[in-house]
Amino acid sequence: MPNVGKSTLFNAITKAGAEMANYPFATIDPNVGMVEVPDERLARIDEVIPAKKIVHTTFEFTDIAGIVKGASKGEGLGNKFLENIRQVDAIIHVVRAFDDDEITSVTGKVDPLDDMETINLELALADLDSVDKRYTRVQKQAKARDKEAMAEFAVLEKIKPVLEEGKPVRTLDFNKDEQKIVKGLFLLTTKPVLYVANIAEDAMADPDSVPYVQQIKQEAAKEGAEVIAVSARTEEEIAELDDADKADFLEAEGVSESGLDKLIKASYHLLGLATFFTAGGPETRAWTFKQGMLAPQVAGIIHSDFERGFIRAETMSFADLDQYGSVQAVKEAGRYRSEGKEYAVQDGDIIEFRFNV
Repeated sequence: MPNVGKSTLFNAITKAGAEMANYPFATIDPNVGMVEVPDERLARIDEVIPAKKIVHTTFEFTDIAGIVKGASKGEGLGNKFLENIRQVDAIIHVVRAFDDDEITSVTGKVDPLDDMETINLELALADLDSVDKRYTRVQKQAKARDKEAMAEFAVLEKIKPVLEEGKPVRTLDFNKDEQKIVKGLFLLTTKPVLYVANIAEDAMADPDSVPYVQQIKQEAAKEGAEVIAVSARTEEEIAELDDADKADFLEAEGVSESGLDKLIKASYHLLGLATFFTAGGPETRAWTFKQGMLAPQVAGIIHSDFERGFIRAETMSFADLDQYGSVQAVKEAGRYRSEGKEYAVQDGDIIEFRFNV
């Protein structure tokens, strides 16, 4: 919704200075910001295998205009909003969970459940419109015994009633063949969602004591979605501090980790992403890969030649390097491995790729 703290949170995440204003649709064109994914393991790897520089992996956040009732019919900035959201991989749904008379609510009251229902319903209605447009055409082809059309029509039949109830498609289970069809429909409600409860600063130490947060968690649980609580305004202030002051501030608030670090990590995992490392020499670097990827594909993230000429992946886990304290000690413990083409890379793997082109 407008005025729930999206742009404030985006500013804190990216320090990009997106426009903030106390009126709906202050954000018209989407703001895009790159952030580093916080990872304490990089510093430890650099201690053991020194490099000239450390490079974090990055993640892209987009700040999109607020959505109101009727967006699926083009109300407010509906069409623009829906097009912008169609292009992202996952949705962070910021929900207002604080009272403040100076910040207006477009609905006239603070009601997280109503806000969540409005957004989910608008996205479902937009998807239903897309499904309805395909439904009649595919039905005709299916009646003519076209195999592909029959498979797609079966999926549309499964999706349509759920959307008509205003529920997201991600609450359904699909087999592998159905998943391919669903992917081709480019629906908004198939995207994974992370709910962010935007709380007041004085609730940072114990967000669960806020009744609004409890409501958001109960509602999100119905679709198996995660909720994290963040004080966007406070996080924006913290983002301006240097590391030492930041640590002092968090300690004073009774918090061990900034809300932003939690948000970035949760977003990363929401997309099924993980991190592998290359270490030593010019740079120690974190790289993003999709969980389940095999060693040659992961090698290709660094350079296509690595994948094309892949021979093997010399691998150790971060946990082993951390425990044994040196590469030599990891080898002596028999924990250094030579992995082939069928190896599924694991989060925290430190890899040196052997290739020949």
